[in-house]
Amino acid sequence: MTDATSAIHAVLNQSPPFEDINLFELDRPLVEAVAMNEGSFAYVDHAEFGQLWGSAEMAQRARLANENTPKLRTFDARGNRRDEVEFHPAYHELMARSIAAGIHNSTWTRDGKSARGASEVARAAKFYMAAQVETGHLCPITMTRAAVGALAMQPDVLAQVMPVIASRDYDPSFAPWSAKRGMTLGMGMTERQGGTDVRTNMTRAMRDGDAYRISGHKWFMSAPMCDAFLVLAQAEDGLSCFFMPRFRPDGSLNALNFQRLKDKLGNRSNASSEVEFNDAYALRVGDEGKGIRTIIQMVQLTRQDCATASAGLMRSGLVHALHHARHRSVFQKHLADQPMMQSVLADMALHVEASTALVMRLCRAFDLAPEDTSEAAYMRFLTPVVKYWVCKSAPGFLYEAMECMGGNGYVEEGILARHYREAPVNAIWEGSGNVMCLDVLRALSREGDASTAVLQDLMLETRGLPGAADTAAFIIRTLLRPDSERVARQAVESLALLAACAALNMVHPPHAELFARTRLDGARNAIYGTAELTEAQGRGLLERALPQ
Repeated sequence: MTDATSAIHAVLNQSPPFEDINLFELDRPLVEAVAMNEGSFAYVDHAEFGQLWGSAEMAQRARLANENTPKLRTFDARGNRRDEVEFHPAYHELMARSIAAGIHNSTWTRDGKSARGASEVARAAKFYMAAQVETGHLCPITMTRAAVGALAMQPDVLAQVMPVIASRDYDPSFAPWSAKRGMTLGMGMTERQGGTDVRTNMTRAMRDGDAYRISGHKWFMSAPMCDAFLVLAQAEDGLSCFFMPRFRPDGSLNALNFQRLKDKLGNRSNASSEVEFNDAYALRVGDEGKGIRTIIQMVQLTRQDCATASAGLMRSGLVHALHHARHRSVFQKHLADQPMMQSVLADMALHVEASTALVMRLCRAFDLAPEDTSEAAYMRFLTPVVKYWVCKSAPGFLYEAMECMGGNGYVEEGILARHYREAPVNAIWEGSGNVMCLDVLRALSREGDASTAVLQDLMLETRGLPGAADTAAFIIRTLLRPDSERVARQAVESLALLAACAALNMVHPPHAELFARTRLDGARNAIYGTAELTEAQGRGLLERALPQ
């Protein structure tokens, strides 16, 4: 090969792969947010998890699981109904790792009670890191964890399944849950005609002895290879919640007939389905006619995970962009040292740091809620607020991270294209933005004093920070307007910013002051890089985000 040919094929001025790193130890904002919320006891566990999930091996599994999407096998070779979904081995490896780490059950005791302590914070840190690598497989992981909250409304059913849920063995075999080493659970709520308005559900449940026979359909049911599902159906006394296993008690296949798998924009490693029930066997969970009240115990926990995963996606976008910018030279300087790029990256780092602090603070409220009424109010009032803001921030944030990398960020060989496709799902599922805002208004109408107390606490926690008092006054004024529903998004976004500022002020006060000055004080700009930060402030933010 001639020197000229060698020069043509030489690869210059490209960043090395961002892999074989520790997702926990490199993330100082996460480490400090976990510590502030009493999660330091799990430091070694988190560091070991971060080392594994930051490996090139796990990145490869994530890529393969998304390039080789699930396939529905409706019938076997002899024409028997099978309704089985096949996954690439990489997907099963991701599931096995998450389950071995207890992401699906570590907030519960073996008998289905709350594990208390800081179990929510400790688990969320792992969920946050796993989301940076592959989020699709986390759908059945989060639903399994959350389903226990709803199953607690039916102690006899919970007592049967909890020993299998409590296992950290992943068992992908297609068999009755009672014969397996471990199990996963999914959820079926929405139908074609109603979507979010589940009270219009047409699926019917007929009592059959101690069980029910269910007939109807679900427009979205995730994930169809779970061992059982919590579904909503109309019983004699109204909309009710049911536990529907893939197999009947006699070992035969239950009548869950999958029509097709959804061809989704993102979340492609995870199967989502349309399904018909034809006298499917199910057990009731909770009282008849109380289906929404029962399943909302599950939904509240899945909303928490939506916000945590979105914060993780933004963290991944930030560090991939920053890593690239520190190795890429342009105009005789590294890209990260160019003033405008540094402003963009630092502004993004500030957003991620505030989001991380807020998510971990919310998880701490979940930990404390059973024993502390003020924390229970924080959890109920702010869960939809946090989900709204963090999840809606992610798509635009990840686009900006892609732009920081230029063409390298836009190609499928990199992770950011997958993250970008993945990001909208957390805002759309488990309640869209409008639904979250309506939930905030509903909380105010039902628990006005408790919600007001939460806002007053946020005002105390942000006292003296630029713009905090005016923001709080705007929130109160807007939520009390006669047409509050019309302007609820303005109030909820402002409430999220105030809560993020309060959470960040607990973790790192200097950056809380920056966040308040650039997000609460005066006019706010929507584009990253428009916040005025000094060079020292920018470098400080970036060093915390990813030490050099």
